[in-house]
Amino acid sequence: MKIEIWSDVACPWCYIGKRRFEAALAEFPHRDAVEVKWRSYQLDPTLPEHYDGTELEYLSTRKGMAPAQVSQMFDHVTEQAKGEGLDYRFDQVVVANSFTAHRLIHLAAQHGQQDAAKERLLSDHFEHGKDIGSAEYLTALGHDLGLNAEEVAELFTTDKYADDVRFDFEEARALGISGVPFFVIDRKFGLSGAQPAETFTAALNQAWQETNPLVLVNTADGEACGPDGCPV
Repeated sequence: MKIEIWSDVACPWCYIGKRRFEAALAEFPHRDAVEVKWRSYQLDPTLPEHYDGTELEYLSTRKGMAPAQVSQMFDHVTEQAKGEGLDYRFDQVVVANSFTAHRLIHLAAQHGQQDAAKERLLSDHFEHGKDIGSAEYLTALGHDLGLNAEEVAELFTTDKYADDVRFDFEEARALGISGVPFFVIDRKFGLSGAQPAETFTAALNQAWQETNPLVLVNTADGEACGPDGCPV
């Protein structure tokens, strides 16, 4: 069973959704047969490489939200994140374009480190105030993940993996995805948003049953007990 997850490393609900999905997957009896693939998505592709302002200022000025409304949203999301063991610090968030970070995730995927890269980027962005658009930061992250230094350096001298990121964007549009996180199971089931773990569990079970239906063989030949008792 293949699960594709469209998300942006600059999306606070995407990290919460990741945790809730992971909780469900950890309890799923067929988890070893599940392939998880992270897909790229950008909430604001027009964002400059670096934005000179806070997250509150960014949402207030570029998104047209009232500062009080933004602060209230921060409090709500922070509380939801805390319930998943995450420590969001919106006052320290560095607003930056996430395109190169997504390219790094694609590079990491080539070396079996996709989930580790996604996890670090989300945590560093929302919990540790790291600049996810900084070449220095992304280079250091690549080193921490054990990626080849020359391959990481190519992210800043070439457009390698840019087409892969854009392909994910196009796939999202084709599937009608307009917000993240968005979870797609075997291209048959779609779940939008940071759903409760119970919802993910139900979706995993339903998808598994439809993909691996129970086949009954020679049902008329064997003796069995039923509502009216057992045969003599």
